[in-house]
Amino acid sequence: MKTIIFVRHGESVSNAGGITMAHDAIPLSPHGRMQAATLSAVLSVSPSRTLVSPMVRTGQTAEPFCARWGIQPEQCSALAEFSVIDPVLIDGLSGEERKPFVTAYWNAQDPKLRQGPMADTFREFNERVSEFIRLMPDLPDRTVVFGHGIWFGLLHWRLLGYGADSASDMARFRRFQQGLPMPNCATFLLKNNEGVHWCITADEAINKAIAAIPRI
Repeated sequence: MKTIIFVRHGESVSNAGGITMAHDAIPLSPHGRMQAATLSAVLSVSPSRTLVSPMVRTGQTAEPFCARWGIQPEQCSALAEFSVIDPVLIDGLSGEERKPFVTAYWNAQDPKLRQGPMADTFREFNERVSEFIRLMPDLPDRTVVFGHGIWFGLLHWRLLGYGADSASDMARFRRFQQGLPMPNCATFLLKNNEGVHWCITADEAINKAIAAIPRI
């Protein structure tokens, strides 16, 4: 049995409703840093490898955990979160002001739609997740992955056997992803039985410890 541990990044300034920034430069909020510190204490697994996305907030979430174990995280481009809209097109907007743009994108249900040169198409995003799925058989037991919410939603969807190619696939995935409990620093265990199937379970003990952190 092989286990991969997936952790969504801590609360970012964007999650907290902050003004639009470049997708890869969004840092953790002060509360997100508290979440990362708590996670490092309660995630007791001794990692064989630790992977982060190219986005700052995953590296900052992994930092206390890696310091605890005296290791360096490895950056994996396949873990990059879905960049729905070019930040230039929503420059200066708050989280609440960005919501109509995101809603309009998903309502269009077009896997080839690109909202600005610095945005992804859904098709490109799906290919990144496919790339990671191809890597999974070669990852060692106790690999810890620090990633993103929509990204993990699509990984979960794909491992269930569903497609993500057509407009209807995209719409069905969005409904699934929005219903998947994925708070910041949510932790999941992906267990593989002899290379055939992946079983995903939430680590409720860790998730409850993160949820209990008071806001200051």
